[in-house]
Amino acid sequence: MRGYNRKLVLPDGSEYYGYGFGGDAERVCELVFNTSMVGYQEIISDPSYTDQLVVMTYPLIGNYGIADDDFETKVPTIGGLAVREYNDNPSNFRYTKTLSEILEENHIPAIEGVDTRLLARSIRDQGSGKVLLCEAGLPLDEALERLNAAQLPHDQVSRVSCKKRWYSRTSNHKFNVVAVDCGIKLNIIRSLNRRGCNVTVVPYDTSAETIEAMQPDGIFLSNGPGDPEDVLPVIALVRKLRGKYPICGICLGHQMIALAGGAKTYKLKFGHRGGNHPVKNLKTGKLEITSQNHSFAVDANSVAAAGLEVTHINLLDGTVEGLACREDRIFSVQYHPESAPGPQDSAYLFDQFLDYMKEAKAHA
Repeated sequence: MRGYNRKLVLPDGSEYYGYGFGGDAERVCELVFNTSMVGYQEIISDPSYTDQLVVMTYPLIGNYGIADDDFETKVPTIGGLAVREYNDNPSNFRYTKTLSEILEENHIPAIEGVDTRLLARSIRDQGSGKVLLCEAGLPLDEALERLNAAQLPHDQVSRVSCKKRWYSRTSNHKFNVVAVDCGIKLNIIRSLNRRGCNVTVVPYDTSAETIEAMQPDGIFLSNGPGDPEDVLPVIALVRKLRGKYPICGICLGHQMIALAGGAKTYKLKFGHRGGNHPVKNLKTGKLEITSQNHSFAVDANSVAAAGLEVTHINLLDGTVEGLACREDRIFSVQYHPESAPGPQDSAYLFDQFLDYMKEAKAHA
């Protein structure tokens, strides 16, 4: 039996030994878990996971490889990956690389063979916190010293946002949308393109004046990593443009819409990550099975003062999943309608954004 060559070290001194694959870097990350059964490629390439080490609770990962068309960003920025069993021999006619190969190319370390059930229970009970992924032979006292000395960053959005505007156009377009990139997933852009929207993607710190000069029909606020309170330029942008244009936000965009109105956000104990979260639409009474990936939530008690109403709630813990102000044509959801876990339970939200843009153009 081959010997362990990597381990995870938690602040309480617990160690989880396993075998390395992907990149071989030592790294301190925020430790989180994801309950999805499939979609590991979308997870490792979702910018919202920047600086996070993701524990996959489904036991077998890597079995269908990596397909060129399924990336959510061109350069993955996930902090690391931990799995129970890694399969390095994919059986999928679409695959072009293995999971380990794409992680190695992007210097992302990973570990297999650890007890992911025990890890997930630890995160559930103690909350998400720091973790060190390192060589198995590193003494525990030295590992804890490195772990305690490391500080988790607060500049993730500035690192993953595009550095200059870029365009994603479609034929016979009906609307021009400006998407503020805080770590946008490519399938969000594809979802807008399919509905007849030309999309101009701009950096997160683009000014309101610059966006207004583009004369958009609507503004989209993307998902992204980290604490929403750190993303001050986007919060200020929403305050200036709310009521002037239809605005839609997903995930981090949802939280920043709340903060811009004066509501509050808070960090969840271990966050929501997976493709199986039930959400109730309070307008229709219908249930949506949703895909989620976030550490922070909007404080329900602060929403009314922000001139917003709660439109969706999470049935697992009662947290706010949707906000809206019909008069200002602004709305948002905490989950990801483009991820199709239902599979199409939430696709109507993109159509709602189009309806708001139609109304705005009719009244212009």
